Amino acid sequence: MSNPLTDKIALVTGAGRGIGRAIGLALGTAGAHVVVAARTQVEIDTVAQEIEQAGGTASAWPVDLSSEAEIAALFNVIRQKFGRLDVLVNNAGIGLFGPLAEFASADLDRLYTINVRGTFLCCQQALKLMMPQASGTIINISSVVGFKGYARQGGYTMTKHALMGLTKTLALEAQPHGIRVSVISPGGVDTSMIGDARPDLDRSGLLQPEDIAQTVLFLLSLSEQAAIDEIYIRRRGSAPF
Repeated sequence: MSNPLTDKIALVTGAGRGIGRAIGLALGTAGAHVVVAARTQVEIDTVAQEIEQAGGTASAWPVDLSSEAEIAALFNVIRQKFGRLDVLVNNAGIGLFGPLAEFASADLDRLYTINVRGTFLCCQQALKLMMPQASGTIINISSVVGFKGYARQGGYTMTKHALMGLTKTLALEAQPHGIRVSVISPGGVDTSMIGDARPDLDRSGLLQPEDIAQTVLFLLSLSEQAAIDEIYIRRRGSAPF
């Protein structure tokens, strides 16, 4: 029996490390051809090689999400090489932290440029491919701070709230075209970013990037009659609800 994503084309942004790397590996193992995209060529080359060593297929494409031209070029490559896009996982994002009273406006601009504007542009480009084929899935990786607030994370939190608003509107506009849109909001995940955001946490109890990757696969396993708008996945040691 073929894998569930055989012959599907998937794009994962921020795929060079952490959650993006885990998602890319999971999609490749499930049969998709994965386009791994991030700023650092050596990192995405390594992830593409890991996917292929695991029996999958992958392409590596460097992209800076602060550049609209580079985003357009990435999607043009997908259009020319594959002619379609079945899955977009908007995982790329940066974290800059500090008290609001001292937070630099330039840092806020940088957060919005990558976390919000870059994701918005990727969604726009994905729609241009998915709407004519009347199918596709867009999954945005948000955060628990998309609906909660944490001290010293104000700028980052603002971008994740914006991402939630983008996702809700996108889901409404995409649904008539057969495109499903979901958001995954993880709690603390053991990545390089968590050390800057929450140095107080015991990292041994954090979620693993593979937990988020398995959640992506779950969303992609749904029948055509089902849609899940949002999944909040937390570490077991945190407070429920």
